[in-house]
Amino acid sequence: MIGFPYFVTTIVVLVILLLLSMFRILREYERGVIFLLGRFYKVKGPGLIIVVPVIQQMVRVDLRTLVMDVPTQDVISMDNVSVKVNAVIYFRVIDPEKAIIHVENYLEATSQLSQTTLRSVLGQHELDDMLSGRDQLNADIQKILDKQTDAWGIKVANVEIKHVDLDESMVRAIAKQAEAERARRAKVIHASGELEASEKLLGAAQRLAEEPQAIQLRYMQTLTEIASGQNSHTIVFPLPIDMISNWSDAVRVKSKSEKPE
Repeated sequence: MIGFPYFVTTIVVLVILLLLSMFRILREYERGVIFLLGRFYKVKGPGLIIVVPVIQQMVRVDLRTLVMDVPTQDVISMDNVSVKVNAVIYFRVIDPEKAIIHVENYLEATSQLSQTTLRSVLGQHELDDMLSGRDQLNADIQKILDKQTDAWGIKVANVEIKHVDLDESMVRAIAKQAEAERARRAKVIHASGELEASEKLLGAAQRLAEEPQAIQLRYMQTLTEIASGQNSHTIVFPLPIDMISNWSDAVRVKSKSEKPE
């Protein structure tokens, strides 16, 4: 009879603990997937929920956007260049039921799928596309991942390629290519300048040829510009042949007119 009160007290304490364990609190960004005797029952949360011990089990699911770092992958591009590429993926769970029931571990599954998709997509492009067309590559990878993870209740929001590491020999080859490209551009620009200058000089020569006095005025202007520098050096300035011919013709005509008949 003495042990009876202790037994009753123990039963009451166990019942109280059992009732307390029924209550669960889920945060705003959490959901609870409830299983009743092993079968899916419903998704509960957020707030205060009740989970019946023994016959019901709950799995918490985080609905916030998760950031996953894709490990460095060895990729061979379409032009047979070996590079090391890593990326980062932003995704979140939009259907807790599918994320728990349709895949064993949605985090591990998403990670493995992102690695294989990264190698597959980048292997279909050349090195120049990886270096200069990252936006399009990010969009292609995101589209493929989002389509394949839709059955798992996961939404892939964004994919960003972080680094594309090249071998030192390839870096030197790219540097030589860039140097050659800059030299080619310099030669083209220089040739274009020479062509434009020749066209301008041709136009100026044609314009001066229309008025012979214009070339004389141009020479006088050039003499004025040289003299304004206060140079003490001897200035050798060429005279146009037309100007000398006109002067000699005038002298010849004058001398003939002065000769007595």
